Amino acid sequence: MRQSQVTEWYHSIISSQVEEGGTYVDATMGNGQDTLLLCRLAGKQGKVWAFDIQKQALQNTENLLSAHGLCDRAELILDGHENIDRYLSPESADLICFNFGYLPGGDHTIATRAETSLAAIRKGLEIIKHGGMMSLCIYSGGETGFEEKDRILEYLKELPPREYTVIANEYYNRRNCPPMPVFIFRS
Repeated sequence: MRQSQVTEWYHSIISSQVEEGGTYVDATMGNGQDTLLLCRLAGKQGKVWAFDIQKQALQNTENLLSAHGLCDRAELILDGHENIDRYLSPESADLICFNFGYLPGGDHTIATRAETSLAAIRKGLEIIKHGGMMSLCIYSGGETGFEEKDRILEYLKELPPREYTVIANEYYNRRNCPPMPVFIFRS
């Protein structure tokens, strides 16, 4: 593992926290890399729910899963992550992951926003099982990224410590708004 690449490190943390056969959610499917990882981790008995508002993201993810023979493990949903509770019930998911920002290689004017992202996190915290985890990879910058990052971090700071453990990580010596991985563990 190359420790300086946030996505590889992020995937390693996720992999260390899940067991085969679980229910996993990729709340921002993008190009499908997290969905692919979760499908592999889920195994034949598990299930992955993946959300995005862009048809391009859904198509890219479907193509990736098809190339790896894993389409049967995922439910790809063309809907915003703020509607996660329409598809999953409270305490039904072992892990939920988010990548905030825009679709890599896509239209940069279409990006996650603080309002919908906070709604999705709030609902996701109810959907996570006790003992489960939520991961957030916060990409800031652009027109809305700084506001989104600040509002998410403000919200997370106020979560009750007896119910949730929040670990925020950051690159200390990198410029140009590097991504910030955050992990939330539900007691």
